[in-house]
Amino acid sequence: MFFVDTLEFEGLGNRSYLAGGPGAAVVIDPPRDIDQVIAAAARRGVRIAYVAETHVHNDYVTGGLELARITGARYLVPAGASVAYARTPVADGDTFAVDEGLILRAVATPGHTPHHTSYALTEDGRGVAAFTGGSLLIGTVGRPDLVEPRLTEELARAQHASAHRLADELDDEVPVLPTHGFGSFCSSSQDEGDATTIGQERKTNDALTLDVDTFVAQMLAGLDDVPAYYAHMGPANAAGPAPVDLTPPRRADGEEIAARLAAGEWVVDLRSRMSFAEGHVAGSFNFEGEGKLATYLAWLIPWGKPVTLLADTPEQVADAQRELARVGIDRPAAAATGDPATGWVRAGEQLASFPRARFADLADVRERGEDVVVLDVRRDSERAGGFIDGSVHIPIHELHGRISEVPEGTVWVHCAGGMRAAIAASLLDAAGRDVVAVDDGFDATTEAGLPLTRSDHTG
Repeated sequence: MFFVDTLEFEGLGNRSYLAGGPGAAVVIDPPRDIDQVIAAAARRGVRIAYVAETHVHNDYVTGGLELARITGARYLVPAGASVAYARTPVADGDTFAVDEGLILRAVATPGHTPHHTSYALTEDGRGVAAFTGGSLLIGTVGRPDLVEPRLTEELARAQHASAHRLADELDDEVPVLPTHGFGSFCSSSQDEGDATTIGQERKTNDALTLDVDTFVAQMLAGLDDVPAYYAHMGPANAAGPAPVDLTPPRRADGEEIAARLAAGEWVVDLRSRMSFAEGHVAGSFNFEGEGKLATYLAWLIPWGKPVTLLADTPEQVADAQRELARVGIDRPAAAATGDPATGWVRAGEQLASFPRARFADLADVRERGEDVVVLDVRRDSERAGGFIDGSVHIPIHELHGRISEVPEGTVWVHCAGGMRAAIAASLLDAAGRDVVAVDDGFDATTEAGLPLTRSDHTG
C-alpha cells in the first residue's frame, strides 16, 4: 500500500510531501530544514530514494540538494531549470520506480515557471496522487509573474493549458497535492479549502471552467504584490543552498542590544502585539512569531541586515530561527529571552510603549474633532474594496522606506486584522512618531460608523 504524508508550513503557506511504499519514498519540494523530512521518513521506516523539485522556487529556499546529499537519494530537477549543481534532469514523460508497483511520472506543466513539472504517482497502473507544485492549486493556479515581466502573459496562457493537460490525463478521483496555495503569495488568488481532487477542480477551477482569454485577463487583473525577498530565492536555489544551521544564536544583554540598534541593525521582538505595545525596547520592531513572520520580516528587511531576536522563551527563538532559515535569513546575530524590563535594556533605561485601540475608539476621537492621521497599511487590492475617508495609504511592505511621507500628528494605523498594523506601529514608534495601533477587524469600521469610500481606485 502506498502512503502520502503532508508536511505543512503555515507561515509560508506551503506544503511538502513524503510519498512511497513499504520500503522507499520520494520527497516532493522539501523545505530548507530537512530534519523534519528525515524524521517523517524514519517514522514510516522508509528509505528516501528520490527528492523531486517541481520547479526552482521563488518563495523559499529548498532543502532538496542537502536532503539528496545526506540520504543518497537521486535529485530530480526539471531539465529546463538552469542550476549550478549535479542532479537528475527530468523531462516530460520520464518515470521513476519509487517502490514495487509505485511509479512517479513527470508531467511538463509550464506556467508558474517555464520549466515547471508536476509528478503523477501511480500504484499498479492506477493514478493515486498528483503533485502539482505551483501549477494546479486548490481552486486556482500558481501565479505566472514571478519569473520575468515580459513572460507573464505567455506563462498565464501556459498555466491554462497545463491545468487542462492534468485534467485530461488524470482521473477525477486523483487527489491534487500542490506545494503552494495555503496562504502563499505564489498563489494567483487565495481559495478556501484544504484538499481537492482532479474532479473537484474540473468543476470549480477557473483554469478549467473559463476559456483561455477570459482566464488570462482575470488572472492578470488580480495579481497582487510580490514580496521583495522573492528576488533572492530563485538565485539561491539555482546556485545550490548551503546546509541550514539551526544551532542557538548567542545571548545578548541590554548593552549589546543597544549597540546593535545604534549600528542600524534590526532588533525584532517576536512577542504578541499586546505585550509589545505594553513595553518594548525603544527602536525594536514587532513581528509576531505566531503571524506570517518569515513572509513579512523577509519582505521588509534590507537584505543581509543582521537580525537580533527577542522573545519570551528560547523555544520561540528556535521556532523563528527555523522559519527564517526557510527564506534565507540564516543566522540571527544574537537573541534574548525572559523579562524585557530587566534583561533587554541597559541599567536605568525604561521600556517604550504605545496604546492600542479599536475602530470604535477612532470614531470617537474623530467625533470629538481631534485631528489625527489615519494610516492604512493594507495592500492595494484590499484598499480597492473600501477605505476610511481621509486615510493615508502606504502598504506595509513600503512603509519602512516611506515613513517621511506620513503626515505630522498622532498616527492611528490599521490593516485588516491587527497583525500588520502592529508591525507598522512598531516602525513608526521606532522612528519617533506618536502612534496608536488599531487592533481590530476592518469589518468593524461599519459598526463604528466610520465613513468609507468604496472605489475601484487605490489611493
